[in-house]
Amino acid sequence: SFSSDESWVILSEIEQCIKAKIEAIGTPLKEWNISINYGIKTGFNDAFIINGEKRAELIAQDPKSAEIIRPILRGRDIKRYGYDFADLYLINTHNGVKEKGIKRIHIEDYPAVKAHLDWYYPQLEKRADKGDTPYNLRNCAYIEDFYKQKIVWKIIGSNINFLIDSKGFFYNNAANILVSETVSLLSLIAFLNSKIYEWYFKKIVFIEVEGGGIQMFNTVMEKIPIPQLPIEKQKEIENIVSEIITLKENSIDTISLERKIDNIISNILNFNMEEINLINSF
Repeated sequence: SFSSDESWVILSEIEQCIKAKIEAIGTPLKEWNISINYGIKTGFNDAFIINGEKRAELIAQDPKSAEIIRPILRGRDIKRYGYDFADLYLINTHNGVKEKGIKRIHIEDYPAVKAHLDWYYPQLEKRADKGDTPYNLRNCAYIEDFYKQKIVWKIIGSNINFLIDSKGFFYNNAANILVSETVSLLSLIAFLNSKIYEWYFKKIVFIEVEGGGIQMFNTVMEKIPIPQLPIEKQKEIENIVSEIITLKENSIDTISLERKIDNIISNILNFNMEEINLINSF
């Protein structure tokens, strides 16, 4: 029956069973105590995103420059439980957050950075994404979230991987960030990076783009149903994820641990062997 405006997919009987189990046990992320936002939109990346060599040059000219230069990752740099740092940095001349009493950056306090941005002044002046002055980034009410622990993913790609960042990286607008004051992000990312939810993303909620990639905007992510677990089960998963992250940082294979998480999630969702085999062959 096509009696509603809800999107629909064609599934085999076993795929319908898998979908039903995930949605019966899971709670859509829009009902969780989380916040999802875009990465930084500079309006002119050539001016605001610099490499390590330029960063060192600006700090050598004026050590105070280091205060507003932050490491940044792009969507393409995000890997499953990890990242590839391309030695890129954001000049974070933010526009402040008036509601929180955070004052905007005054470029006159950073003469070396100002001299760098002056080279691009005509482009900075006419861009739409600007703050109170052409030197400031556009308003960003959640600017503090970049310093918090967060889950991050690129918005469009053939494979959507999730990173948990506790190092205060900034991100460009090819990525989304998810933060929460109460939710266990270590537990949540285990579901998002699992083979089961990769199947769910690509089979059920995906929006396909040219070239075969899928879109994972916040409006899509909010629909993802994830089980809300008791504390003991959360802790079990958190310990495994923490181990995976440590091993990834040391370039050590984590396939066995990721399979262990897949098995735990399969049990939580009450999958039978036929359903598990279908997911594993996907």
